[in-house]
Amino acid sequence: MSNPALSEAKRAALVQELMDARRAVARAKREADKQAEVAARKAVDQAKQALGERGPVWWDDGAPDYNRHMARNTPYGPWFDALSGKADPA
Repeated sequence: MSNPALSEAKRAALVQELMDARRAVARAKREADKQAEVAARKAVDQAKQALGERGPVWWDDGAPDYNRHMARNTPYGPWFDALSGKADPA
C-alpha cells in the first residue's frame, strides 16, 4: 500500500515511474542486458520506497511489527497452524 500522506499527483507520478521501471526490467531481461536489468531493478526499488511500499514504515499504530517473522512465531500462530492442519483439535 502506498503512503496515504502522498498527494494524488505525487502518487500518480511515482506509480508512473514504477511502471516505467518495471517495463525497463522486462526489456533488459528480453535483451539479456544484465547491467540494464540491475539499473532497472534499482529504479523499481527506488520508486517503491518513494511510494512507501518498501523501506521505513510510514504508519505508527503502536502495534508490533511482525514483518519478516514466520507466522507460527507470532500471535497468528494458531491461525497458521489451523490452515496447515497442525492445530490442536482439543
